[in-house]
Amino acid sequence: MTRKLGTRAVALMTALTMAAPVALMPLAASAYVFNDVRIEGAQRIEPGTILSYANIARGQDVSAGELNDALQRLQNSGLFESVEVVPQGNLLVIRVAEYPTINQISFEGNRRIKDDQLAQMVQSQPRRVYQPSLAIADASGIAQAYAAQGRLAARVDPRIIRRSDNRIDLVFEIREGNVTEIERISFTGNRAFSDRRLRQVLETKQAGLLRTFIRRDTFAPERIPLDEQLLTDYYRSRGYADFRVQGVAPELARERDAFYITFNIQEGPRYRFANVNTVSEIPGVDASAFAAQNRVSRGDVYNPAVIDNTIRRMETVAIQQGLNFVNIEPRVTRNPQNQTLDLTFALTRGQRVFVERIDIEGNTTTLDEVIRRQFTVVEGDPFNPREIRNAAERIRALGYFSDAQVDSRQGSSSEQVIVDVNVEEQPTGSLSFGASYGVASGVGFNASLNEANFLGRGQSVGLTISTASDEQQASFSFAEPYFLGRDLRFGFTTWYQVTDSLNSYYDTRSVGISPSIEFPISANGRLELRYRLAKDTLLNVDRGDAEADPPRLGSSPILLREEESGGLWSSSLGYSYKYDTRITGLDPLTGYKLNFSQDYAGLGGDIEMVTTTLLAGIESRAWREEVALRAEFEAGALHPLNDYTTRITDRFRGGSKIRGFEPNGIGPRDLEAGNQDALGGNYFWAARAEAQFPIGLPEEYGITGGLFADIGSIWGLEDRVGQDGVLVDDGMHVRAAIGASIFWTTPIGPLRFNFSKAVKKMDYDDEQNFDLTISTRF
Repeated sequence: MTRKLGTRAVALMTALTMAAPVALMPLAASAYVFNDVRIEGAQRIEPGTILSYANIARGQDVSAGELNDALQRLQNSGLFESVEVVPQGNLLVIRVAEYPTINQISFEGNRRIKDDQLAQMVQSQPRRVYQPSLAIADASGIAQAYAAQGRLAARVDPRIIRRSDNRIDLVFEIREGNVTEIERISFTGNRAFSDRRLRQVLETKQAGLLRTFIRRDTFAPERIPLDEQLLTDYYRSRGYADFRVQGVAPELARERDAFYITFNIQEGPRYRFANVNTVSEIPGVDASAFAAQNRVSRGDVYNPAVIDNTIRRMETVAIQQGLNFVNIEPRVTRNPQNQTLDLTFALTRGQRVFVERIDIEGNTTTLDEVIRRQFTVVEGDPFNPREIRNAAERIRALGYFSDAQVDSRQGSSSEQVIVDVNVEEQPTGSLSFGASYGVASGVGFNASLNEANFLGRGQSVGLTISTASDEQQASFSFAEPYFLGRDLRFGFTTWYQVTDSLNSYYDTRSVGISPSIEFPISANGRLELRYRLAKDTLLNVDRGDAEADPPRLGSSPILLREEESGGLWSSSLGYSYKYDTRITGLDPLTGYKLNFSQDYAGLGGDIEMVTTTLLAGIESRAWREEVALRAEFEAGALHPLNDYTTRITDRFRGGSKIRGFEPNGIGPRDLEAGNQDALGGNYFWAARAEAQFPIGLPEEYGITGGLFADIGSIWGLEDRVGQDGVLVDDGMHVRAAIGASIFWTTPIGPLRFNFSKAVKKMDYDDEQNFDLTISTRF
């Protein structure tokens, strides 16, 4: 139980250093002879134990120094609060006062850490003998727990309250103090990149507006080595081969409420590759096939990742040619005078070493096969250190383990190696609730249940339910990432989605299932094959009111005719090719993505058409990497087959393809109809460009600005006969919008504020001049 002391603290008798002065009566210089020893004050400790510590022999000469040694041994035993050694003629009297027993332990002044958590940290326990050294260690442990939360100014003082029967109450008085935040991170020696840009690289952050929520702005010494490595990787991937962190100086303010961290760095010159060649030092091995895999070109900026990628490709050639124990050794020669590097890939003969076995420990839930399949080698294969390192990275990337260590050691002989895999599992399931907001869709809520390592098999399952003012949906997904024991991802998704007048005068309902197979076809490319079975329904189209005075027209007859067809089944087979250079990250400044997909609907069902979409994008950094530039081009086409007429549920309907316009805000419309709903189109294209840049605020606030420009169009209908038989204009009318954005990275999710203005539009288009999007989980 916890006892709060209040004003009674002044009645405390003593503290940790309560041991009374031990006394040794004045002794003559001559030796003593003791025929008997009497022990006084011992209650719990046996006399034999005390005599063994004193180690005074009866009937023998004992000097004053030996008596003092006996006193010191008793004092240092940690068993007594006070000790006296008193010679009385031939009698030696040892008076002791034992340490009291702890009656109870309580904590005062703690709010950030609860009593039950603190109780688990301390080693002192009720009903055990009080030990001052242990109480001091407990106080230090509690202070360290507060320091881990960034409260370096926390103070913990152990106090005692005397009780009857030689008992005490042990009280830890805690002054938590404020969070010791990092007020400033600065750099010396940097010329190529600004302090702002380098701070973005670090895991440690400065304190800012959100200091109450962000815990990376508290000083953690264990993060410093990681920050040093992040800086080193950042510079070296940009050509600074000689970069190094010369020192890190964390300085604590006098008030212990703030840290100032300075990184002293040496950039060195920026190198480019000059002469690049490949040589073979193995008799009978031709270097030409290996040279063909070289991805390092003259004039390229030095990047260790590009060298590593080339070595990996050359090692693959060695495996294909059946060459074992081949080392690809990169030999770099610096030319500081012209800031270039000469690079030679040398094929050398390595030591003959084989994998004896792979031992896996620490996995209590995850099956061994889930871990083993991350290795491309098995027992008996030639040992390849690079492959072992790559397997370790793949194991960590699974996300199933809080820690994964892969090491090798000598096996039963010098030609055998044992690979040890030691993992520490972590929870892989999550139940999350969230909220979202969009100007068009309003406030929405969602709940999801996900398991990334289902039954320890590496499979993922997910259930999501979300609702907004105009849209509700539920979905279930399952994925097996290693189908049939190969790098073949099998998955399926089933969904149910309804819209309720989402910026329109009609509702839609969609229910379906889609199994898929996905596999890699290159280092950056993947191919997905899928089947989709769905039923899409258009309903509640506004029919107007002919009885009103004057009569009120409803939706276009085009939509009314589409509603009459009821729910239609779609049975389609499709594929997608995805290419993304960000997978390898060989170029730290520029990334490309490409997504091309086609779906053929007509394998049964009611819908017969081919849907084709294309998305190509590039992202790069400029102006000392302070500005992120992004550009995308997207297009799509529906091609009906066998006289099928597309419906609004099939066609492209705008959405977020062109900012500055509402969902369903552009595209062909029946201007003679009452509500002039957008009808969508069979074709669309959109080009988007965007720049994101700092706006002068401190980087730790997480606020940046942006400018964007979008242009595009939606067009094309088969059925164009609208109200009163007037043909709908379905031409390709270009729309364009420009705008500014504010990006804010917050603990509750990324926020984006878009302020836009349509500069080219049709009179009937629906503009959206402001948009706020937020999505979070808690």
